[in-house]
Amino acid sequence: MFGYVLVNKPELKIKDFEKYRSYYCGLCHALGERHGTAGRLTLNYDMTFLIMILTDLYETEESVTYSRCVVHPAKKHCARRSPVTDYCADMCVLLAYYKCKDDWDDEKKLKARMAMNSLKKKALKVAEKYPEKAAAIAKKMNMLSIVESAENLPIDKVAKVFGEIMAEVFCYRDDMWKNDLYKVGFYLGKYIYLLDAYEDVELDIKTGDYNPFKELYKDSTPEEFNERVLNLLLLMIGECTDAFERLPLVENVEILRNILYSGVWVRFGKAKTARIEDKEKTDGSI
Repeated sequence: MFGYVLVNKPELKIKDFEKYRSYYCGLCHALGERHGTAGRLTLNYDMTFLIMILTDLYETEESVTYSRCVVHPAKKHCARRSPVTDYCADMCVLLAYYKCKDDWDDEKKLKARMAMNSLKKKALKVAEKYPEKAAAIAKKMNMLSIVESAENLPIDKVAKVFGEIMAEVFCYRDDMWKNDLYKVGFYLGKYIYLLDAYEDVELDIKTGDYNPFKELYKDSTPEEFNERVLNLLLLMIGECTDAFERLPLVENVEILRNILYSGVWVRFGKAKTARIEDKEKTDGSI
């Protein structure tokens, strides 16, 4: 359910993309040092986005290093790190652990159990450092399981729970920026949840897994389905960007705007195109 908050690389200057990648590499290094190889597997672009917001907003001191890694052995890459990076690395592990636990509890996926076991000790250590956040995330993940098992709940109420999980993570400090950071995380979380459901709706119908869009998909033409989901997603991003623009961001603001106004739509566009192409192939084979 992560990896939707991307840059739109073709619309980004080379120097800005390199800077963005340096934050991503910094997060990867932080995960490796703090949580080992298993921790590195929780790396995602969504937390990179949060690092860039918090680093800019709180003007945290950064360290910049150049090194090779397993993924990029031939050339040294720039990695930016700060206390914000370490916080986001911990949140990566915590979110991944509870997501795997939820998948195991609900669907008994063996892969989820293996991942959960590999992250358990690391997640418990993070929970000791951030007990309030860990308790809030665990409570909301449990609530998500409950609302997903209920019948005929409005889509917005289901997505709201995941939005609250992301909002908790985005609130780095209890200060004057907390409310706006909460709203950015809340609406971005709802967007992520809905887009994930949009991508998986056909598969979930086949497997019988929960998906809030099942009935809408069955009762709509493909064009109507795409349009109605798009309108929901636009509403989420509209609320998210409204709160985002109130934050006094300077250093990373252009990259962050690329993500929120353009990058977040990359996967929606790919999923929509793939759905249209599949329909054309099906229609053509009749």
